[in-house]
Amino acid sequence: MGQRGGAERHGGPARPVPPPAEAARVSYARAFVRALPALLIVGGVLYDYLTPPAFTAVPFFTAAPLVAAPLASLGGTVATGAVAFVAVLVVRSRYGLDVDTVTEIVTVATVSVLAVGINRLARRTGARLASAREIAEAAQRAVLPQPPERIGGFDIAARYEAAQADAFIGGDLYAVQDSPHGVRLVVGDVRGKGMGAVGTVAVVIGAFREAAEQEPTLEGVARRLERALDREAARRQGIEREEGFATAVLAELPYGAGHGDGDGVVRIVNRGHPSPLLLHADGSLRVLDARRPALPLGMDDLGDWPDRAEEIAFPGGATLLLHTDGLSEARDERGAFYDPAERLSGRVFSGPRALLGVLTDEVRRHTGAGLTDDMALLAVRRP
Repeated sequence: MGQRGGAERHGGPARPVPPPAEAARVSYARAFVRALPALLIVGGVLYDYLTPPAFTAVPFFTAAPLVAAPLASLGGTVATGAVAFVAVLVVRSRYGLDVDTVTEIVTVATVSVLAVGINRLARRTGARLASAREIAEAAQRAVLPQPPERIGGFDIAARYEAAQADAFIGGDLYAVQDSPHGVRLVVGDVRGKGMGAVGTVAVVIGAFREAAEQEPTLEGVARRLERALDREAARRQGIEREEGFATAVLAELPYGAGHGDGDGVVRIVNRGHPSPLLLHADGSLRVLDARRPALPLGMDDLGDWPDRAEEIAFPGGATLLLHTDGLSEARDERGAFYDPAERLSGRVFSGPRALLGVLTDEVRRHTGAGLTDDMALLAVRRP
């Protein structure tokens, strides 16, 4: 019954928490970098006093304000430049103000002024990046909002892990909708990267939420998503129009007499997506492979195979895990894939959030250098 603790944190786009040893190394490194301008000035003074007059410590004094510029405040950068200027003036003027000495003093003064300009530019750039980060967070919350922890009697957790540093959303998607026909879910992966993929994600999720409310069958929801992608493709030009598609798996949890409690079923339509996993309360696991493979959404021009939802027993205490290929195709340094079915078999988790927390932590450790693809996870448990 393990896998608790740190795995209980909330889902959503999260940053990995470094282990204590790594956090300590990062803290020491930051402290050293902050102290580096002062160390350079002290080192320059010592170098100049301990070496013959022909040797100069000007590189130390010019480096100090340049190091401070992107790290310190405006006042800190000005103070570093002033101290460096005074230091070179004191240590070099003792030999007399010849041409070389004046040149060195002017060099340090010039670099100090440039450092102030660099500091101002860095601060403005940092403000823009902070604004962009806030916009990205707002976009993430709008496009991929966190579902409530409990819908229709089911326990639910979702998580999005972006492969790109400081990114919040990409081409993976998830959504949960409480409808008159039960709780409906979708996890998908649209083709492409960047803002074009984010736009398609918004189209798919918007179409899903509307169709989940209106369509009486899960097959009807899939057809609505197909038409939405066709309309989106018609708006695009070139290769984007010809190759726009999305893999997706849709699930429906019908309400029973207990409104989500007790034993029941889950209906699944898989459109070319990685197979969901069903984790039973005793630790056993089942891979829900589609009996009839189907093409991804948006590829209906290659053939027309009617969707057929597969109905699978979903007993009390079981957890349904939907995921994108960022999980199943995560590689270690030797190229070995992370196999969620193998890793999760025989294990029991306290709830959906604990399961997703363990998965993301293990994938981060497995890949070492970080994810190479975005990863969307959605887990739902029948109490």
